[in-house]
Amino acid sequence: MIQPNSELIIDYELVRNNIQIIRSQLPDSSKFMGIVKSNAYGHDLETAIKALNDSVDGFGVVRMEEAQMVRQSSLKPILMMQGVYSSESYDLLEKNNIWTVLHSLAQLPLALKYKDDLIFWLKVNTGMNRLGVELNKLDQFTDFFKSSNVLMSHLACSDNPEDKLNKEQFFRFNEAWTNVGKSMQRSILNSNGAMNFPEHAYDWSRIGIGMYGGLSNFLNLKTAMRFRSQIVAVQNLKSGERVGYGGRIKISRDTKLAIVYCGYADGFPQTAVDGTYVSINDQMVPILGRVSMDLLSIDITNLSQCVIGDWCEFWSEDLSINANAEKNNLISYELMSKLSPRVKRQYLNV
Repeated sequence: MIQPNSELIIDYELVRNNIQIIRSQLPDSSKFMGIVKSNAYGHDLETAIKALNDSVDGFGVVRMEEAQMVRQSSLKPILMMQGVYSSESYDLLEKNNIWTVLHSLAQLPLALKYKDDLIFWLKVNTGMNRLGVELNKLDQFTDFFKSSNVLMSHLACSDNPEDKLNKEQFFRFNEAWTNVGKSMQRSILNSNGAMNFPEHAYDWSRIGIGMYGGLSNFLNLKTAMRFRSQIVAVQNLKSGERVGYGGRIKISRDTKLAIVYCGYADGFPQTAVDGTYVSINDQMVPILGRVSMDLLSIDITNLSQCVIGDWCEFWSEDLSINANAEKNNLISYELMSKLSPRVKRQYLNV
């Protein structure tokens, strides 16, 4: 029977297995902060907290509403990673025992009023040049140089361990820690950092995309999402005919196409190129023609068996989301977080 929906099946046992694999790379002394921003990278924040609360040491978010939702279900530490900017927000942090980040001098006057009431993570700019206090301005934050607070930074190139910026950032981070009198806890590793530079794990490691199986260089980490939909029509085309909007591709042989009920309105990238592989009946087959709002077409000429109603998987435990991302010059983060609310969802092993 054809279901008129694309489906997303999320298996939290796979997420927990990924966490254990990453933890095995890290020293026992490094606490594991699970990053669940952007609706847990598309995996549903509320469900993620229930499923992962016993597997992590804390949670990281960027929005106040996310932090409050986490606090409703968990007593674990929560970090607001982009900081807050008003007295009302600081009062909410204090009321809910939520940690926050300082990353600029502009935040300092207000933060000083709460310096004895909250845990602060002091973010230094070591070379990513996005958020962070410059090293030569650290002396203005001396009121926050406490063992209860955390010195943090963020790696820009941790996915490429050979990039010289990694070494430069670790050097500057160590310089910053020396400047604060080695009096604070430390955190610099993200997911790729945990896998490539575990010797820099320190007190906290902040792990996001790795939990969900979105690291392309580590095949033992599995995609926890199964994103799929069904074939709703089959077309038989003659050599020389064109396919889809704009007639992007002109076929050079007789071709059988499967039309699948999924498109960019579901979150499948509209920019997907011909030759992006999906899986039908456990066989890899390529997309052919431009992805439309509700449909995409698949070349099934070489499939021995394929009928209307068969399922087409776009990514899953067995077909990494990273394959789609790399083929289309995208990142797994974007694919995960852009899946539409109209996609039917199911959660396993919560």
